[in-house]
Formats: sequence, structure tokens, C-alpha cells
Amino acid sequence: MLPVVPDRALAELGRTGGGPDTLALLVRDQDTRRLLMLRAVLDAAEGADARVCSAAARRRLREDWALLEAADRVGPPGPGARATGRAATEGAEPGHREPPDPGPGHAGRPPVNVTPAMPAGNSGAAAFLPTSGAPGAADPLPAAGPPGAAASLSPARARLLHPLVGAWARHCLRGLDAGAEPRAESQRRALADDLAHFSALAAAAAARAGLSFAVRLTAPAGVLTLPSLGALRMADAGSGHSEDVRVDVAHRGGRLTLRRPGAADVVLHLEAGIGAWSSSPGWTPAYALTGLLPGAPPMPLDDLDPYRTVPGEPDRHGPSGPVTLNDAERKRWVQTWAGTAAALRPGGEHRVTEALILLRCLVPLSVPPGAAPGSRGTGSCSATRREAFGALLSSTPQSPTMFAATLVHELHHTKLSALTDMVTLHHADGARKYFAPWRPDPRPYDGLLQGTYSHLALADFFQRRALTARRPSHRETAWAVHARYREQVGAALPALVASPDLTARGRLFVDEMIAVYEQQNEHPAPRGHAARARAYVEAARALWAARMARPAE
Repeated sequence: MLPVVPDRALAELGRTGGGPDTLALLVRDQDTRRLLMLRAVLDAAEGADARVCSAAARRRLREDWALLEAADRVGPPGPGARATGRAATEGAEPGHREPPDPGPGHAGRPPVNVTPAMPAGNSGAAAFLPTSGAPGAADPLPAAGPPGAAASLSPARARLLHPLVGAWARHCLRGLDAGAEPRAESQRRALADDLAHFSALAAAAAARAGLSFAVRLTAPAGVLTLPSLGALRMADAGSGHSEDVRVDVAHRGGRLTLRRPGAADVVLHLEAGIGAWSSSPGWTPAYALTGLLPGAPPMPLDDLDPYRTVPGEPDRHGPSGPVTLNDAERKRWVQTWAGTAAALRPGGEHRVTEALILLRCLVPLSVPPGAAPGSRGTGSCSATRREAFGALLSSTPQSPTMFAATLVHELHHTKLSALTDMVTLHHADGARKYFAPWRPDPRPYDGLLQGTYSHLALADFFQRRALTARRPSHRETAWAVHARYREQVGAALPALVASPDLTARGRLFVDEMIAVYEQQNEHPAPRGHAARARAYVEAARALWAARMARPAE
């Protein structure tokens, strides 16, 4: 059965809060669901028609699982491991890579010789993944908690619980769930790339665990991405006629050697946590920012993973596409991130706690269409992905305060999505559409609930900033933003409350949202800001009504 969310935790979340125990409940459930999804991938591959997933592909998948199991048995990094990755140390220049001591093993452990077993059926995952039952029935993971909790995970589990592995698993399941019908070449290629990526993930986890091994990997279209380490780009990758390249990979003594036909070997020296350095010009190391607070683990800034955004055309109301950062853009991320914790704190210490517990990686996005690259105007975008719990996608932040607001906004989408996996808040089917003052398009009930919840958190965040700001200019700016967000929430709440589709627990959740909204009346925004906010929302409603009155094209 699903784990029970206590009314106390539901009320905390409804008030846009949530203490460490409540947030840990969400994290544990999401982590267990991730392992169940990974088991579903293995089961789907075993049950797939041979025309979808060949016997050789299934055999390789079992070998990869066996390598992950061996890496999992090693346990978490030892106390001698450095907790920083490339350019993650305070004051490091973007792109700086200090070579680690390539002594025997990795993170203070001796190498382990591994000959991956080839278990029959699903036994290769049995010791690693939940065997039956719903999420929460037998949680194999350590509890989430304060900064540093991630250090209690083995390298294998740290990789499997990385947010973007969820995106990979969802994509792979779609490729395996195709029956035996004739498949287009693009479908066959996509599934082959998915399985090749998992082989690379297993190799990266084994290297992080200090295991000695040798495997052959495939670099789809000439790009080999090793999660948490970096990416090797062949000379003609991205030319439009690139072919897959076979790469022999061997790890021993903290050194990973990549060997390709007709090319010089690429030798990687692993850094603890994130990144690996190499003298090869084709190698791009994975990157990490410093921890949000001193002692917190580094924050991956992932601009290499091939599953970091949804393939296909972007939604015109959604985020822009992925981007690979240059040094100038990376420097802006470093500078902004360094001030983010201080910018979060005036909104309440709980906002810092949320970020420490829920945020696992950042994914850079390109500048939105219509915004000049490098500009500091209003052009920005951000998003979360339900299948990538813990990932926040964002264009280059414009300031610590704006990025702190982005964190508050997006992490409330993360919280509500995780909660609705555990609790049914409503039974609305999405057929009816509603006015949302922050969007030009009509929204289904669930979208309205998501948007209202995140905007309520933003109204709370900026009200607290206004009440604690010392500079008059900062105070006035915070009041203006608070007033607009609160007015938007006030325009949306009646539709949420009036819905007959709310469940009893959903009504408790919405009632707590109303309590926060009404509590904000104790410290109202100055009249001028409130009047301008009302005018803004009234204009948005009028435009929306006019748009809805137009005949469909």
C-alpha cells in the first residue's frame, strides 16, 4: 500500500511549508518510485519481443545491472574523499581543474576486480531494487535529511537516483512498450541509444566505486556521455553524418582509459563527487557548483546529459531548449549561485531547508526566444520535470534574488507533484479550463492548482523580504512583486475552492492555502502597489476573456 501522508504533513505543505521530516517523506517516496521504475525497465526488456529488444541487448542489460550491483556493494565514499568537483571549490575559476592524486583505487579504497555475472531473468536486480509492493512498502534507501545525506549513498545508488535518470527511464520504457509491430528506424535507434546510455551510466558508477573493470561502450553519433564524469566528443560528432563509435573503457587505480580505433587513448582522472579531468581536447568534464551552504554537497550543473530536456519541439508556453555553457555563462552561474542562500534566507529559513533537501541538480537552458543573449532584461525561463525529481531547469540567472525566487517557484511545483503521487487531492479530468492570471492560455484544474500553489509561495517569499528589507528600494520592489503575486492568487482561489472535484484531503490542503493567503492581510502591501496589482490582474482577465470569445480557427 502507498505510504500514508499524515494530516500534519499535509497541512504543512498546504501552507507552502514543510519541515525536514515532511520533506524527507516526499523524497523517500520519490526515490522508491525511481527504483521501481528502473525495475520496470528491466522487466520490460525481459518481456519484450526479440524484434524490439534482442537477446544480445537483454544480456548486456543484465551485465550492466551486475556491474551496478558490484558498485553498490562497495558502499558510500570513504571519509578521505574530497566533496568537491570541477570548479566547485570556493573562488575557483570556471574551467579550472586541479588533478587529484591518482593513487590506488578511488576515494581511499583499493580497486576491486569485477567480472560481471550474467544472472538469469531478473535476479540481477533482485538485490538492488524492490521486488514487490508499492512505494514505501520496503524502502531500500537511507532516509533523506539535512546537507550531506547524499554522502550515505553508494556510487551506484547516487547515479540511479540522479534526477535525469528518471527522464532516461521514462524514455526507455516508451521504447520498450511497443509490442511486436514493425518499428521505424528512428524508434530502433532511439532504444539502442537508451540502452547504450545505461551501459555508460553503469561504467561511470563502477569507476566511482573504485572497481577495476573493462567494458565496451557505444558513443551514439560520436558522443560518449559518462554521467557525473563528463563527455567525450569525437572529431566528426554533430556533423550530421556521425556514426556510432565503439569505445573500449577500462578502469584501474582511479584512471579511466577510453580507447577508440585509429585515435589516441583518452585517460581520465576521476575527481571525487563530480567531474574527471583529461588532457584530451575532446573531453568535457562534468561541472558542479559549490554546495548551497558550507558543508553541503556540490550542486551539479548538468549541461551534458542527453536526457536533460524533453526531445521534440518545445511548448510555446514552456521552457527553451538545453544549452552547453561557455566560460562566461558558467561564471554568471557561479556568481549568482554564490549569493543564492543569502537571497533565500530573508524569505524564511525554511526556504533554505527546502532547497537543501529537494534540489539535486541544475540544468542550464538557453535564453528564451526574443531575449538578447547576455542581456539582463526580463528574458528568462525555468521548469521542473515530474519524471526528473530534484532537477531544476533554468536559463542563466540574472541575479541571486531572482534565482532565489525561481527556486521557491519551481520547488513548490516539485513538492506538489511529489505530494500528488502520494495523495489524491482532486478528481478533475482536465476537460474544464480556467483563467490563470499568470498564463495567456486556459488551464486545467490541476494546472491551476499547481500555479496557484507556487504563486502563493512567491507571495509569501516576497512579503517576508519586504518586511525585513533595510534599503527602501529593495523594500518597495519586494512589496510590488508581493502585491502582484497575491492578487493573482486571489483571482484563482475561488475556482479552486468551488470545485466539486476536490477530495476531503484536497479540501484540507486548499483550506491551508487559504489560511496563508488570509494571513498575509496582517501585513498588507502599500496601497499604491496593491492598486497597481489589481489593475494588472483585471487587465489580464479582460484580455483572457476576449481571447476566449474569439471563434476557434
